[in-house]
Amino acid sequence: MKKTLILLAVFYGLLTAFTNADIETKLERTITIDSLGACQGISYQNGRIFLYGDREVGMIREFKMLNDSLVYQQHEIKLTQNGQDVINHPTGIACNGTSPTFIGNSIRLNPEGTKWRAVIYNVDWAGLLKTGTLDGNLINTIEDDACIQGTRPEYVKYNNKWYVATADYGDHGNEVRLYDPEKLKTASKTSEPGVLYKKFTCTPWVQNLHWVADKGILILIQNKVEGRQWRFTYIDLKKSIETGKQVVLKVIDEIDKPDELEGFSFIGNGQKGIAVTSSRKNNVNFMRTAW
Repeated sequence: MKKTLILLAVFYGLLTAFTNADIETKLERTITIDSLGACQGISYQNGRIFLYGDREVGMIREFKMLNDSLVYQQHEIKLTQNGQDVINHPTGIACNGTSPTFIGNSIRLNPEGTKWRAVIYNVDWAGLLKTGTLDGNLINTIEDDACIQGTRPEYVKYNNKWYVATADYGDHGNEVRLYDPEKLKTASKTSEPGVLYKKFTCTPWVQNLHWVADKGILILIQNKVEGRQWRFTYIDLKKSIETGKQVVLKVIDEIDKPDELEGFSFIGNGQKGIAVTSSRKNNVNFMRTAW
């Protein structure tokens, strides 16, 4: 046991530089939101809250915070084209209001998790919200063949320029990669010249990413073990890019929840946030962070 702990410490040390900032994230309360299938993530956009999941088809539902309640806005988007399920397992929405919008799709092709198909879709976000399907709103399909295990796009800013960040899920070779959105939007695959801008190594089991713009912090939303338990890793994006490995400000993994953490977003400020899991019950969790 002691030898195992030492090996784990060495492994994390090779991947990670720590600064141990004073950040606290706590769970305040939990509710159940139905009709999402297994919820895969959350996207907050100027007061609009989108939860996405993999019900009978990939789908997105819109919500709004009214006082302390999360209220469904009777607005559902099905990620289908011509009635066929296209984005069946949505794993990230990169939307910043000015650049192209991308939605990720991560498909495990074998039980061992050694083969994946990862796809990034360039979509007309305004059109998608208006019509409720991908019909006429799917601009381009990009194979994320530069990935190792899955894709989960999120916009970040580095040196005053927007990039689409994504990360791997598995237990080896994990990276955070930054793609140039202008190259990405017309590419057929992410391995094409000029699409990949920078990358750095990160720790395992990243389910999603969340960018905290005013602090220059990227949050890795992770599991502690495959498919189970919660971990939030706050990293300094600039230093991570420049050193080639994640520079960790704080790891928060003491929240005692056994289910599969899938996504997280702050909602309007840097204190209140929502974390979502793939559970059918108690899948939406209200969080509070102190800096």
